[in-house]
Amino acid sequence: MSTKAEALKGFCDGHPAILVKEDDDAIYLIVVSFPSAEEVAQLTFSCQKEIHIESVPETQYHSLTTARSATFYLDPIEDEPLTTVAYCQKILLQAVQQKASDIHIEPNAKGARIRFRIDGVLHPYTHLNLDETTAIESRFKLLAGVDIAENRRPQDGQLCFTHQEIEYSFRLATLPTKFGEKVVLRLLETFKGDLTLDHLGMPTEQLNLLKKALNNPQGLIIVTGPTGSGKTATLYSALNSLNSTERNLCSVEDPIELVLAGINQTQINLKAGLDFPLILRALLRQDPDIVMIGEIRDNPTADIAIKAAQTGHLVLSTLHTNSTVDTLSRLTQMGIVEYLLASSLKLIIAQRLVRRLCPRCRTPSPEPLAFRPSQPSSQHWLAKGCQHCFSGYSGRVALFELLPIDAVIQNALIQHFPPQQIRDLLKEKKIKDLYEAGIDAVTKGTTTYQEIIRVIGVQDVES
Repeated sequence: MSTKAEALKGFCDGHPAILVKEDDDAIYLIVVSFPSAEEVAQLTFSCQKEIHIESVPETQYHSLTTARSATFYLDPIEDEPLTTVAYCQKILLQAVQQKASDIHIEPNAKGARIRFRIDGVLHPYTHLNLDETTAIESRFKLLAGVDIAENRRPQDGQLCFTHQEIEYSFRLATLPTKFGEKVVLRLLETFKGDLTLDHLGMPTEQLNLLKKALNNPQGLIIVTGPTGSGKTATLYSALNSLNSTERNLCSVEDPIELVLAGINQTQINLKAGLDFPLILRALLRQDPDIVMIGEIRDNPTADIAIKAAQTGHLVLSTLHTNSTVDTLSRLTQMGIVEYLLASSLKLIIAQRLVRRLCPRCRTPSPEPLAFRPSQPSSQHWLAKGCQHCFSGYSGRVALFELLPIDAVIQNALIQHFPPQQIRDLLKEKKIKDLYEAGIDAVTKGTTTYQEIIRVIGVQDVES
C-alpha cells in the first residue's frame, strides 16, 4: 500500500470518515464532525491533493455506512450478491441497454419500486426493501453531487455513467413524498442517431417546408410539443444542417443535452444569475448569424427572440404547446403583438412521438375501423407482443404538423383571428394536423390507433 493510501485509510478509520470520490485533483470525504485544521493539512500533504470535507448528521452517516456495505439480489436467478456500487451500475446499464429515457425510484411503505420509461411508457423493473432503498438513493445522490443530508426539499444534480467507452449523462431530481424521497434519473443524451434533417422521419412535403424556412437569412422557427416529444432532436438536426465555417451559430440551453462541434453553446446557471434573457442579451453582442434558444419560457425571452429575428438573425426555439395554432395564442399571451409575430415568424412545427409497431409480431386487425365519422373504414394493425419488443412496440416514430407563416396566416394574425378561425384556414389550405398525420401512420402499419389516441388525445380527434 502506498504512503498516500495508508494516510487516507488511517484518516478514514481513525476519524471516522467516508471516502466519497477521488479524482486527479481532489479527495472528497464525509464526516460527522470536522477534523482539526492540522489533520486536514497533514492529509493534504500526504496525498498531494485538495481535501473537500462535508459534515452530515450521525443518522445520515450511519445510513451511508450501511449503503456502502449493503448487498442485493437483482432477481431470483442471481446467485451472487451485488454491492451497492455494483447494483447502481447495473441499474444504469439496464436502463441504457433497454433505451430507457427515465429511471423512477418510487418509495412506498415497504421500500420502493423501480420503473423504466421506455418509448414513453413506464415499465416495472424491480422492487427494493427499506434498507435497499436507502442505500440506492444515497449512492445516486452522492454520484450526482447533491446534499445527501437534505431530504426535505427537492434537489437537482447530474451524474455520468460510462459503458463501452461511451459516456452517458443522467440528470437526477429528488422530490419529498410521504414515504421518503422519490428519485428520477433522466438520460440526457437519448438520441444517438445521425442528426440530419432526412433522419427526422418527415414526409417529403413537410421536409421541403422545413428546409425552405431554414434557408431564410432571418426570422423565427419554433418547434412545439410536450416534454419528451423529440423537440431537441429536431432543433439539433436543424442546427447541424446550418453548421458551416461561414456562419456563427450560438445557443443558450438548459441543459446542454448534446455537444455539437462548431456551435458556441452556453448553459443556463440560475444560481449564478445566468438566465435566458441575460445570456441572450450578451449573446446578441457576439455577432451571431443563427441563434438557438432552448425554450421560450417568459415575456423577456420571447421579446428578445422576436427582436433578434427582426434584426438579421435566424432564431430557432421551442415552446410547450399542443399544436401550431396554440403556439400563436401562447406568444400573444406572452405579450408579443400580432403584427410583430406576423413579420418575424417563418414556421411552426408541432410534433409528437408515438411507439412504433414491432415488425416481427404486428397483426392485421380483423375488423376495419372508421377513424372519422365521415370517412369509410380502413385497415389497421394491432400490437401483439413478442420476445423482441415491449408489448408489441419497438422504438418510436415522430409525427409532425407544420404551419408555414405565409401571407394568408400573416393577414389572419394582423386581423386578430381567433384560434378556431385560423384552424379553419388550415383545413382550407389542406394542411394536415397531428391527428391526420397519426392516421397516415396507422394505415401504413407504423403504429396503432390506440397509440394515436393515447398520445394525441380524444379532444384532437373530435375537433
